[in-house]
Amino acid sequence: MLFIADIHGSLPALESALRWQKKLQASTLVILGDVLNHGPRNPLPAGYDPQGVAALLNQRADNIIAIRGNCDSEVDQMLCDFPLLAEYNWLVLNGRRLCLTHGHLLGPNNLPPLKAGEGIAYGHTHLPIAQWQEDRLHFNPGSISSPKGGNVPSFGHFDGNDFSVIDFDGNTLASASWNNA
Repeated sequence: MLFIADIHGSLPALESALRWQKKLQASTLVILGDVLNHGPRNPLPAGYDPQGVAALLNQRADNIIAIRGNCDSEVDQMLCDFPLLAEYNWLVLNGRRLCLTHGHLLGPNNLPPLKAGEGIAYGHTHLPIAQWQEDRLHFNPGSISSPKGGNVPSFGHFDGNDFSVIDFDGNTLASASWNNA
């Protein structure tokens, strides 16, 4: 699985992430919100093209799991052929739950009900993280279009064992094993 968050309508950033999806042979694309709109607090990202982003993602609609971000709306859904307005969703991986959310409602400071050994994947902060905190995995792929905190654009990858945050040069920025809970 390839995890991306905070596209904010940047077509070149999405194209870079999708090249990595192909290279890593990740069949599922998990989008953790803020797909098309840059939002009123953010500057326009390079290559801002919401319609182009929607068209490119629509070609992969049957392999996308998407979550609503604070910048996503019903108008955005009209452009997308995959559901993107769920506030959260759950994946079951190796018998344990991973909550998918954007991070503005449920997130690191407001966790959903998680058992020890389960986890949360979120965006919103634009800060990459892959680590266990109090027996729960916290995973944020960072932002592919507008990273914060001096970070570079990044995405997440789950290979069936490890959750990794990777930059577009292929460097691993953070990693946590799902099986070592």
